[in-house]
Amino acid sequence: MSKSVKIIVLYGGVGAEREISLKSGEAIASALGVNFDVGLLRLDAAELPKRIKGLDSNILVFPALHGTFGEDGTLQAEMEASGIEYCGCDARASRLCMAKDRTKEVAREQGISVPSGMTFNGTQVPLADDLIARFGVSVVIKPIDKGSSVGLCFAEHRSDLGIILSRIHEGQWLIEERIRGRELTVGVLHGVAMGIVEVVSSDGIYDYKAKYTSGVAEYIHPAKLEDAVEVEIKAQAEQIFQACHCRDFARVDFLLDGKQPYFLEVNTLPGLTATSLLPKSASCVGYDFERLAVELVVGGLQRLANRKEKIAG
Repeated sequence: MSKSVKIIVLYGGVGAEREISLKSGEAIASALGVNFDVGLLRLDAAELPKRIKGLDSNILVFPALHGTFGEDGTLQAEMEASGIEYCGCDARASRLCMAKDRTKEVAREQGISVPSGMTFNGTQVPLADDLIARFGVSVVIKPIDKGSSVGLCFAEHRSDLGIILSRIHEGQWLIEERIRGRELTVGVLHGVAMGIVEVVSSDGIYDYKAKYTSGVAEYIHPAKLEDAVEVEIKAQAEQIFQACHCRDFARVDFLLDGKQPYFLEVNTLPGLTATSLLPKSASCVGYDFERLAVELVVGGLQRLANRKEKIAG
């Protein structure tokens, strides 16, 4: 593999998911290093590092960042404005997919089922009784613009809901009916769905603790599904990927209630350690972590080559 292009892996970040990003960055840099000249650059502030701005045109950035600044389109917009080529979704798609409510609007427009829900501002929290009348007593509450299940809460009783609401004072939030289905996720690479992974948590709640505490969740990949259901979920993942103008790669999450899938969200920069969900999905179609790493940068390398060719011409 060519050593002429240097790939800079940005990792760390300023959001609640910084520790996860540090692990993702180290892992993907190591995997990419087998085939490329790779450098690690830790992001410690909500700004594009000056070192990136000053690099030559033979640089490709891989943003191994999650959540605030790194995944919400802000960093992507700054790189675009600075003429820096990078991997993953562009600023427009990143902004859209970070806003769970807006992504679900796109899904509805595509005829894809989503849980019934509404958004509210943390400075104007609705009454618990009004929410229960609309969505039932069993609900899910989460920030609109956080990943890795940060801030995710479940309520099963009016008292639970009242306590959760009393702790919300800022930000934008989404509340939805709770669908008790199977947790499924599928990686999409170059617009094509890979294997479907089923997540089975010990207490039926796949929150931040379940994601990042060893032994709390079990992962079945590929998930055991009827052929027709598998085909439908993969088709919907590809459809939402395209409708949200994603590029290169993403991970799409669903709930499956019986045979009915419900779209949850698109993760434009999912976890990227060897044991993360996207690599698990990729392993179902024959990619080991090192080969997957190469595929994750193919789109960026091609865009960089096209740019250099245009300049030269």
